[in-house]
Amino acid sequence: MENTPSISVIVSTYNAVDWLEKTLWGYQVQTTFDFEIIVADDGSGPETKSLLDKFSEDFPVPIIHIWQEDDGFQKTRILNKAIQVCRADYILTTDGDCIPKSDFVAQHLENREDRCFLSGGYFKLPLDISKAITKDDIVSQKCFNSKWLKKNGLKFSIKNKKLTATKKSAKILNMITPTTASWNGHNASGWKKDILMVNGFDERMQYGGEDRELGERLINMGFKSKQIRYSALCVHLDHERGYINEKALKVNADIRKNTRIKKYAYTYYGIKKGDIIE
Repeated sequence: MENTPSISVIVSTYNAVDWLEKTLWGYQVQTTFDFEIIVADDGSGPETKSLLDKFSEDFPVPIIHIWQEDDGFQKTRILNKAIQVCRADYILTTDGDCIPKSDFVAQHLENREDRCFLSGGYFKLPLDISKAITKDDIVSQKCFNSKWLKKNGLKFSIKNKKLTATKKSAKILNMITPTTASWNGHNASGWKKDILMVNGFDERMQYGGEDRELGERLINMGFKSKQIRYSALCVHLDHERGYINEKALKVNADIRKNTRIKKYAYTYYGIKKGDIIE
C-alpha cells in the first residue's frame, strides 16, 4: 500500500504538452519525493494523456490525471475536481508552464504553518529562452542560473534577484518585499481543510484573478498569508493567452470587489453546489 504523501501538487494544464513535459522534468529532480502530482486538465486533446502515460511508467511519485471536456477556460472547475482527489492534507497549486526549482516542493513543506497559506513566486522567461530550455538544463538546474540565462539572452532586471538569492537573503527579501502575499495560481499552497472550508474556487470565474479571489476569501475566513516568493521559485515559460476576454475579466473584477467589500469567505459556486451558508 502506498504511503499518503505530505503534499499534493496540483498542476493545471490545457493543450501545452511541450511546456508540461518541461514542467514534469522539474518534478523528477526535487529534493523530496514526499508528494503526488494531480494534473488538472481543462480539456486537452489525447496528446496530454499520452505524455502522462509515458511519464507514469518511470516517475518518482504518483501522477493522477483529472480531465474534463473542453468548455472554454474553466480552470476553477477542474481545480475543484482536483482538490477533491488530493490524498495529502496539504495542497500546492501551480501551472503546467512553470518549471519548479529542485527545492520547490521542499520549501512549501518547510514553510507551511497552521491557519496560513503560502504565496510563492515565479520568474518569467521570454519565449526564445522558454523554447531553448532542454531536459539537461532542467536536471542540471542551469535554467535557474542567472549567468546561464544572460548568456542565452536574458536582459538585466531588478527581478533577477529572485535567481541569485541565497537561502538567508531569500528570507530577508520575503519579509521586505512590498508585493502582497496572495494566492498565486502558479505557486501557492495551503491546507486542504482550509480550502474546503471556503468551498474551493469560485466556478463563475474564468481567467483573471480567479486564484487570488480564493486567497482573499481565505483571509476573510481569518487565515494568514505568508510570503515565500524568493524561497520557492519556478520559472514561467512564455506562451500566447488566447483565452483572455474582456467580458470575463469584468465579471471576475466584480466578484473580487464583492469578496473584498462584503468580506465573503465562502462561495456558493465552489466545490459544493447550492449550499447557502449565512
